[in-house]
Amino acid sequence: MPVNVFRGALIAIALVFCGIFGWVVVPPLMANPDIPGALAGGFVNPYASGYSADVLCCWAVLAVWVLHERQRVRHGWVCLVLGAVPGVAVGFAAYLLLRQRQLPAVT
Repeated sequence: MPVNVFRGALIAIALVFCGIFGWVVVPPLMANPDIPGALAGGFVNPYASGYSADVLCCWAVLAVWVLHERQRVRHGWVCLVLGAVPGVAVGFAAYLLLRQRQLPAVT
């Protein structure tokens, strides 16, 4: 895959997720700013719990990767913050973009 297509796809995915997050999550959170309740809402049934557990574990995998490469990829911690808000899709995409800019190309 060409680098420009890779970058464009990551940016598009992150932006689409931000749009979905803004459309689905922000209005109810503005109406009722109960952040702990909003976080607990991801565990209201077994299916939501499965997806929420997957998201939390994906964030943990990203955190381990960022910590592992902290000497070679600077400012990766920002991607962990983005992984918490708005979400792992944005943090993971941002880390891949950041990593690609800082590490030499592998052929």
